[in-house]
Amino acid sequence: MKRCTRHAAPLLAGILIGFSSLVGTRASDRIALAGDIFQYLLPATAAGLTLGYKDGDGALEFGESAALTLGVTYGLKYSIDEQRPNGGRHSFPSGHSSISFCSAEFMGKRYGWEYGIPAYAAASFVAYSRVEAREHYPHDVIAGASIGIVSSYIFTRHYKGWDIGLAADRNHYGIRLSRAW
Repeated sequence: MKRCTRHAAPLLAGILIGFSSLVGTRASDRIALAGDIFQYLLPATAAGLTLGYKDGDGALEFGESAALTLGVTYGLKYSIDEQRPNGGRHSFPSGHSSISFCSAEFMGKRYGWEYGIPAYAAASFVAYSRVEAREHYPHDVIAGASIGIVSSYIFTRHYKGWDIGLAADRNHYGIRLSRAW
């Protein structure tokens, strides 16, 4: 439990700092602002964990995940050019949601669910905030979340311990069990 508390403290501190900046604003504005803060806080926390664990491989994996996430998200956003609920452009998919869920999946898969569960909760809040602020439709945030999760799932391996995953090719399919030392 000591390891979890020591490494989860920066995530919790960032959350508290983010919420302290919301005092004195309207409820709908606070939701949108909190979503904006978490959009940056989640990837910063994921990158910070790679530094805290001195995990160069994890930093590379997160960089690959984030690059694929943002490339696919903005490629779709500018090719589809769907109108936002507030009348703006480039609604589909949600960039806030894609990078937030990319970060959450990375933290959960790489370092365990003691990081993944709070990160997924924060990413879900980001997605909610985008719909609440009328910046996106629900299908925009679902697509963004899916892009982020799949990108991190593809590139991320467990830091240490057992890894269970799906394995498939043209002739075989099954479950892969491996251990990282």
